[in-house]
This record gives sequence, C-alpha cells and structure tokens, in this order.
Amino acid sequence: MTEPIIFAIPKGRILDEALPLMQAAGIEPEAAFFDDASRALLFATNDPAISIIRVRAFDVATFVAHGAAQIGIVGSDVIDEFDYSELYAPVDLGIGRCRISVAMPKGAVDDVNGGHIRVATKYPNTTSRYYQARGIQAECVKLNGAMELAPSLGLSGRIVDLVSSGKTLAENGLVETAVISQVSARLIVNRAAFKMMSGTIPNMVQRFRELAGLRAVA
Repeated sequence: MTEPIIFAIPKGRILDEALPLMQAAGIEPEAAFFDDASRALLFATNDPAISIIRVRAFDVATFVAHGAAQIGIVGSDVIDEFDYSELYAPVDLGIGRCRISVAMPKGAVDDVNGGHIRVATKYPNTTSRYYQARGIQAECVKLNGAMELAPSLGLSGRIVDLVSSGKTLAENGLVETAVISQVSARLIVNRAAFKMMSGTIPNMVQRFRELAGLRAVA
C-alpha cells in the first residue's frame, strides 16, 4: 500500500500559478478545493494517496519542516526567513517571481544614525542578516501586513517587504532603495520523508523538475 502524502500549498499570490503545475504533474484537487464558500483546509485529490492542505505561505514551510506534510510549494523568501535544516528545496519552479526590497518614503535621506535603524517587516531574520552584513544593527518591528503604513505613522523609517510591480509602494509614497533578494516559488520536501518514501517522493520531485525545465525553455 502506498504511504499517504500530504502536499502543502500556499494561499495567496503563488496559488494560481502553482495549480497548473500540480495538474500537469498529475495532481488534481477535488471539486471542493475550488469552492469559494468552503472553509475546508484539507482536500482529497484524484490520487487516493495524496491529500492537499491549503495554508498561509509561512505555515507551508513549518508543516513540511516538521513532517506534518511531506512536500509543498512556497516562495524562496519563506525558505530563507526560516532556514529550517529539515527542508530540502530541490526545484526552482520559476513561478511567483518578485523580490524582497528595502523601501523608504520618497525623498527621505538613507542615513544610519549610530549604526542603528528601525525596520518594519514580516521578515525579521532576513532583515537582520542583511543589515548585520553591512555593520548595521536593525531593530525589526514585526508586522504581518500594512507594512507601507509604518513610515508615515512613525513606526519605522523604512520597511522590508515583497515587491512585485512597486505600485503599492508608490501609492503609499515609498520608493525602493535596495533589493535584498530575488524571489521565486520552490518545491520543498521534508528531508526524512525524501529518504523514507523513496518509492514516491523522489519520483514526484523528478516530475516537477521536468515540468520546471520545460517551462523555462518555453
């Protein structure tokens, strides 16, 4: 009997691009997955051995790292922020492209007062590492949303956040001053599951690797 597999996928920006890849890999969610009125988080698929959980992007990494899910899709921003040793990220899927950037109010002077700054972000680890490498102590104010309000309300002088088009920044009077990293969605696997479920997980990884390669060529 095939061991059950839980596949974790993120709500939000990556989902629409991830679904066609999953379907091309032979994983079709049940009809309830597409029901906007449903509040379910666990779904069956066309393969009785595979179920899907739909959770917040940051939680995808946690579920997979701790073995509650064996495989998942999440942005490299989340992988870098948590840096779980239990995660293996073998495939860059080439979707969900954006960047993590520093942004400040338009016209603000990017000075560092005594080597200390305050930054509003949902990426405190990534932000701290970035500034530490530059000899700057960053006091990170953790926010889960509405980052763009922080400078105008005096919470912080700058923010670190995901940026795609830059429209949201512009509409809130902010401009990018630095790019910390380029981001794309990755296939992630629990390391122990990859070894223990050698008859299923490595084959699934290979299917996604082939699809990502075809997508890059197209």
